Amino acid sequence: MKIDPYLHAALLLKGAEKEITKDALLSVLKAAGAPADEAKAQVLAEAVKGVNFDELLKAAAVPVAASSASGAAAAPAAGEAKKEEKKEDAAKAEAAAAEGLASLFG
Repeated sequence: MKIDPYLHAALLLKGAEKEITKDALLSVLKAAGAPADEAKAQVLAEAVKGVNFDELLKAAAVPVAASSASGAAAAPAAGEAKKEEKKEDAAKAEAAAAEGLASLFG
């Protein structure tokens, strides 16, 4: 599974309490030595406007806490639920990115 450096750059900026802009994303990516695409950075910057990262991170932490509290018997079920959530989140992110991309050319 490849980890998207653009999303990590956005999370890093959010954690540093910096605004998530195209230029900020490009700076983080370049500093990390990752290839930086201006169009992708612009789409992501537009897609995350208004996103409440605190709520997203809380929601992501709940399944992890629940699975560790439930014990080994519940681990497979929690893993399946987590996979489904990741698929849904990925689909939403792709839709938002596509929407942002369409608005660039639309």
